[in-house]
Parts: sequence; C-alpha cells; structure tokens
Amino acid sequence: MSVVFIGFAVLLFLILILRMPIAFAMGIVGFFGFAMLQGLGFDNLFSFRWTASLTLASSRVVETVQEYSLSVIPLFILMGNIVTRSGLSQELYNASYAFLGHRKGGLAMSTVLACGGFSAICGSSLATSATMAKVAMPPMRKFGYSDSLATASIAAGGTLGILIPPSVILVIYGLLTESSIRELFAAGFIPGMLGILLYMAAVRYVVWRNPAEGPAGERMTFKERMIALRGIWGVLMLFTIVMGGIYLGIFTPTEAAGIGAGGALLIGFARRSLSFSGLYETLIDTVRTSAMLFSVVIGALIFSDFINRAGLPDALLNFVTSLDVAPIVVILIILCIYIVLGMVFESLSMLLLTVPVFYPLVASLGFDLVWFGIVVVVVTEISLITPPVGMNVFVLSAVLKDVKAGTIFKGVTPFWCVDIIRLLIIVFVFQVSMFLPELLYR
Repeated sequence: MSVVFIGFAVLLFLILILRMPIAFAMGIVGFFGFAMLQGLGFDNLFSFRWTASLTLASSRVVETVQEYSLSVIPLFILMGNIVTRSGLSQELYNASYAFLGHRKGGLAMSTVLACGGFSAICGSSLATSATMAKVAMPPMRKFGYSDSLATASIAAGGTLGILIPPSVILVIYGLLTESSIRELFAAGFIPGMLGILLYMAAVRYVVWRNPAEGPAGERMTFKERMIALRGIWGVLMLFTIVMGGIYLGIFTPTEAAGIGAGGALLIGFARRSLSFSGLYETLIDTVRTSAMLFSVVIGALIFSDFINRAGLPDALLNFVTSLDVAPIVVILIILCIYIVLGMVFESLSMLLLTVPVFYPLVASLGFDLVWFGIVVVVVTEISLITPPVGMNVFVLSAVLKDVKAGTIFKGVTPFWCVDIIRLLIIVFVFQVSMFLPELLYR
C-alpha cells in the first residue's frame, strides 16, 4: 500500500505544484506505479516489469480509441458547440424572461431557467456560464440588479450543464464505472429539474431579504410570450428527439448523439446563423475538446489500473468493515471528502481522481452505481461555485472583467446552500434519482 500513497503524493505534486495537465499526470503515475508493483528496475528497460507497464498503457490507448461507445463524447460536444454558435441561448433567455421577467428577481430566475435549457443541449457548465453571461447580464444591469445576484444566478445556473442530460461528465463516469449511460441520463433528469427549482427559490430568498437586489422587469403580453416561445422550437424539438429517443429505447446514446449533432446542424443552417466558416471553426473546437477529454480518460484508466492492481479498493473495504459503521455513514464521509477536494480541484479533475478509488467500495457496500453517479455529479456541481477554485466563478470573472470574483462568491452563497439541501435529498430519498431508470429500464 505504500506504493499507492507515494503515487498519490507524486500525483498531487505534479498537478498542484508543477501544474502538469491531469491527463499526463495520471498517466505517468499510473505507468510508473504499475512498474513499481512489478519490481522496478532501471537497469533493463526491456525487462518484464517495463514490458507489463508498456503493454498496459498501449492497450488502454488502443482500446479507448477503438471503443464505439466513446463516440458519444465528440458527437454531444459537436451538438453543443453548434447550438452555442447558432445563437439559441438568446431565444431561450427571451422565452424565460417573457414568463418570469415581471416578478421580483424574475430576470435572475429567467437566467436560471435559460441556463437549464441551454445546458440540456450544450452539456458543458463552463460554456453555459460564459454564453449566458453575455446574454443575461446586460438586461439585469439595465433593470438595476445587483452584480452579486446577477452573476450568482449565471454561475449557479451554469452548473446544471454537467447534470441535466446529455452530460459529458455522466458519460465519462459511466465509462469509468461501466455503468449504463442511458440509465445515468434518466437518473439525472429529476435532480436537474429539482436544481432549477431550488435555484429559483434561492433567488426569491435573496429578493425577499432585499428587494432592491432584483427589481421586477417589464410584463409581457400573451402575444409577446407566444412569439418568444416560437423562437425556441428548435431547442425543444432537438431535446425531445434526442432524450426522448434514449429514454424510450428507440436508439442508443451514441445514435442519439449523432442525431442530435445532425439536427443541430440543420437548425443552424435553417436559422441562417451558422456559416460554413463558422462550421469549420466549430469542428476544430470539437476536435480539440474531444482530444483533451480522450487524453484525460486514457490517463484516468491507466491510473485506475494501477490503484486496482495495488489493492487500494480492497484495503478501503477492509478498513470500512473494521470500523463497523452503517454504509450510509461511509457515503457521508465520502461526500465530506468531495466537498473538501472541491475547494482545491476543478470538477473533472476531482471526478477522475476519486471515482476509480471510491466506486468499487460503494458497489461492495450494496449501493447502486447509477445513484452514486448522480450523487457524485451533484457534489461536483457544488465545487464549481465554492471558493477558492470555483471554475464557473472564474469563468464569469474573466468574461465580466468589471466584476470581482469576491462579489460573485458572495452572491453564490444561497445557491450552494440549496445545493447542499438537494444533495441531502438525493442521498436520503433514493427515488429522486432512481425513479426514471427503474421505471424505464428495470
């Protein structure tokens, strides 16, 4: 077990001190850690111990690149990038504003709702935050919203991008744990909707305490509301086809991703908001993002092989068994670890570092890995808006250069408080996340 602790120490040093990309850090530690378990020797690079590590690494690269189910990642990324470039975020915000803008805090609620709708297609928290900042911030400033509430609603709403399906994070979790991706998508839907409702409740709480922070906007007529709804038909149709097809078993997640990417392309050309040069840039961006994610997945799998070969999951199980505590107590301890790690690591890094360690333990305790995936993603969402490394906060601070990160962190406090409430609901009320998977697939 000493090899495992040395490996984690080196990994943290590479990531936190040397700032090495996590994909390379995990791959290097996994490679040399596996070699150490064979009996490390630098005197002969072609000895069996090195051959075993090289075989492990090469097989992981080849298997990952050839894995058919992994094609869902670039296809969903392409769909999200096309939707972003097509300008559908503005129509989503306009539709939300038409129904909620006239209430106190209504523009912030509209922002949360629009973020939920946009993330359902985009699948990226950071992209949702950056895009909606440009769309929602000007009207909120026009009506006198405080910067803290305005930016907090964008940062918190952006976190929904990693939970509401289709979610790239859920796909990666499914690959790491060999869980059903369509069950994960089904399990994330109700918690995602619950997140939208609780974020709206947080906005209401803020304006109840200080109405000046979120003045009411203009009331729209019925005709104006219908016109606003007409602008989002493309998003609604695309989401219904993609997710409805997955939930009903009409096609697989990979097929749904292909249909979604093709549908987003048709919508972009039909709206005349996507040019061929824009499509080229979108494809290049998709390739870059996909290559980064594939590298991260390969590094995580090599690292996972190392810690599994070292016996860490079995050692954790034996340790937990010796404590003689209820399984739910173990889950609560794991969540506390996630919250602490979330103050240092960004969401994807935290997920890749911890899931290979924890999921065998959770499975051995009798918990459903699909349920645990939703729990992990929700606690990861919290890390996106908590100091000192709240990635959504720093993305907003970079986009809105006149707003300090401290102002945003102050504003998001009510939002991560309701996130804690949502997390506890999901942990203790199993059916919140598992109702749809059990109804549709079990």
